[in-house]
Amino acid sequence: MIFELEFSPESKLQLANLKHDPGLEKRYKAVSKALKYLETNPKHPSLNVHPFESFLGPRGEKIWEAYAENNTPGAYRIFFSYGPGKRMISILTVIPHPD
Repeated sequence: MIFELEFSPESKLQLANLKHDPGLEKRYKAVSKALKYLETNPKHPSLNVHPFESFLGPRGEKIWEAYAENNTPGAYRIFFSYGPGKRMISILTVIPHPD
């Protein structure tokens, strides 16, 4: 099942910063690959998707965390929610995991 990805202004800015920083090229590629998996198969094992319990989304929905990288200091994570429509995923933020 294909999902449409909807990006928050914050996530768009974070992706642009990753894309345009030559020192983060490897990270950008990992995040791009993870986003493709989210689009085609949010349950892909490499994403290690799990609920993020610390807060709710802007519409009170459950937030999920997906791994773009693993076993790497500052590994990038993608935080998202399902919706607002069917077959939609809202990308809320793309950030490095705190060390």
